[in-house]
Amino acid sequence: MTDTPTKDSSEAPVGRRAVLIAAGASAAALAVAAAAPVAPAPVTDPAPAAAAVCTLTKEMTEGPYYLDGQLVRSDVTEGKAGAPLKLVLTVVDDSTCAPIGNALVEIWHCDALGEYSGFVGNNGHSEPDDGTFLRGGVLTNASGVANLTTVYPGWYRGRCVHIHVKVHTDVTLTSDGSFTGGRELHTGQLFFNETITTAMAKVSPYSTNKVTRTTLAQDSVYDDGGASSGLLTLTALGSGTSAGYTGTLTLGVETS
Repeated sequence: MTDTPTKDSSEAPVGRRAVLIAAGASAAALAVAAAAPVAPAPVTDPAPAAAAVCTLTKEMTEGPYYLDGQLVRSDVTEGKAGAPLKLVLTVVDDSTCAPIGNALVEIWHCDALGEYSGFVGNNGHSEPDDGTFLRGGVLTNASGVANLTTVYPGWYRGRCVHIHVKVHTDVTLTSDGSFTGGRELHTGQLFFNETITTAMAKVSPYSTNKVTRTTLAQDSVYDDGGASSGLLTLTALGSGTSAGYTGTLTLGVETS
């Protein structure tokens, strides 16, 4: 298949801030006793935010498919078909590297057929639309880590495979399971390795999406900046493509 994109000007890059980012790598050395080595304690979260290479994450356009007032929940799948995707996103202050706890990390993206909830039909498919599938957010823990469960996104005309993300602080949780208020610190997008996406496009249900796919290199928003522009580090959850992936990234945000 020849991937010939149609550029979508509604999602052109927005240069709101000069940027670099980080995907977080530990730089601290473990102390070893002279008499006998001591094994390090198990780490349950990704590399601590305090050890992250903390610089500002690239801001990207919100795009046309954002909806206010989505649910606060760690699993946004709602039974949608697709390969599992576990997102582990660490939020840090870009100036100090300090983890930002209790920040709401919100995501939204299309399903395997390229349809967004609330806008089903825009990519040429007919399916039930409850306005909430593959949308939602979760609060970061004390280490600044947000864990979200979704499915590997599909694609729609003019854009590569991606996920939209926002970071909010000081939100108020509401009785209906949503949130209100707060301060928006970051709007960006998450991107996927093209080799993995090519393999994913060959398995069901992605293989039923007949819309011409725009590649990462052809995309009008992604600027080839790697992790500095939202490219996830993907780790396989199993032996096959359909088993899915864990996607990790550190989001450096301005707090002042």
